[in-house]
Amino acid sequence: MQIRDTALATPDKPAIVMHPSGTVVTFGELEARANRLAHHFRQAGLVEGDAVAILLENNEHMHAVMWAARRSGLYYVPINTHLTAAEAAYIVGNSNAKAIVGSVALVATLAELGEHLIDGLPDLLLIADGDLNGWQRYPEAVAGHPDTPIADEIEGDLLQYSSGTTGRPKGIKRELPHVPPSESPGLMAALIGFWMHPEAVYLSPAPLYHTAPSVWSMQVQAGGITTVVLEKFDAEGALDAIQRYRVTHGQFVPVMFTRMLKLPQSVRESYDVSSLERVMHAAAPCPVEIKKQMIDWWGPIVDEYYASSEAHGSTLITAEEWLTHPGSVGRSMAGPVHILDENGEELPPGQPGEIFFEGGFDFEYLNDPDKTASSRDSRGWKTVGDIGYVDEEGYLYLTDRRHHMIISGGVNIYPQEAENMLVTHPKVMDAAVFGVPDEEMGQRVKGVVQTVDQADATDAFAEELLGWLRDRLAHYKCPRSISFEAQLPRTDTGKLYKQELVKKYS
Repeated sequence: MQIRDTALATPDKPAIVMHPSGTVVTFGELEARANRLAHHFRQAGLVEGDAVAILLENNEHMHAVMWAARRSGLYYVPINTHLTAAEAAYIVGNSNAKAIVGSVALVATLAELGEHLIDGLPDLLLIADGDLNGWQRYPEAVAGHPDTPIADEIEGDLLQYSSGTTGRPKGIKRELPHVPPSESPGLMAALIGFWMHPEAVYLSPAPLYHTAPSVWSMQVQAGGITTVVLEKFDAEGALDAIQRYRVTHGQFVPVMFTRMLKLPQSVRESYDVSSLERVMHAAAPCPVEIKKQMIDWWGPIVDEYYASSEAHGSTLITAEEWLTHPGSVGRSMAGPVHILDENGEELPPGQPGEIFFEGGFDFEYLNDPDKTASSRDSRGWKTVGDIGYVDEEGYLYLTDRRHHMIISGGVNIYPQEAENMLVTHPKVMDAAVFGVPDEEMGQRVKGVVQTVDQADATDAFAEELLGWLRDRLAHYKCPRSISFEAQLPRTDTGKLYKQELVKKYS
């Protein structure tokens, strides 16, 4: 299905509900908006394979822009709204974007983009709900176009840039399918079709510039399902949206679970979440204890998948399976999983190594052939650098990212284990564990913690926390010291910018 099917059958059904503003975009409106903008892209000379950069916060326009690009055969490039103008301009230039769609909320960033682009701004510039010199005002600029489809509809695709936690973001590009939209089911069509039903109400709590929120919400809309979009994630606001709109399904990241669990019990219990049928989480490993607490609260409906923006492979585990395989991210949904050592040899069950998938979508890192080559082995198996192991039944367990590993005194230490334990302490909101230089050991383990109450960020609590952690983990895995930050540098999907912390504490 496509949104067009629902727009024709039930045009007044809400496609998008923004929360907390309550703005509603119906399927009929979404279809018309996407068509008008698609006509505008064609009038501006954009053709299959061109890219359009998107600098929009979670607002009523985001999906219309993505649908317009997708049905025009364009790569749509959502850009992290927290980036500086220079960082955003790098993505605009690297993707060779032929158009930019931004919003008045990001007007300061938009106004500076041209200063950082060697070849200048593209010809087509649209700004939503505001004015900027040299930019067309959207949606007014497209109001005169037909609300019917363009004559040469052809499927486009997401061109996602990595979060850049280990350097400059890399564009993850797949070959376009070169078929009409009706013949291209989308990345997650099978999973969403299995997991949801037409009367579902889906909650999308994360920024839509990330891969999973954009892909999932569009595929949900293609199935005629209403999407409730949080304008910005707020722990209590998410519970309010679930209760207000009788949300049945949603997708979260573990840090959202942690923040909801850290709400006072009286607040959590004041919201009715009984409408929930299944929820999914992904993007980062979830501490076992945090997931147990969520299942205790919401019931055995918390499913999980493991995948990447590269779409090189994926696993799935239901809540029921997880209860018998705690900590696992499931079994492969397609090709086999392979765990390889540093020499490319396959490891037996229980031994951690680099995770490779056989099969999966093909991809390239845009303008980076070396990185593309390093993501394959000689057999064509693909990796994104995650470390993990499989058990005897084929269930995958994530250990950490390859570049997060600490080598102290010749011993490999995966900091995720200590991080997962730290966030289960009732006074800890968030935690980062990483290696810093040490003359004797090469690296030593360092911890940085964000407390629920900043008053607890004291030397005395640091010592208490170290003792608490050493009672639960082998000492060599534990930080030698703990410092405090008011807010850890984490992306909206839960990934830590550890390099900022390593630089500060080295």
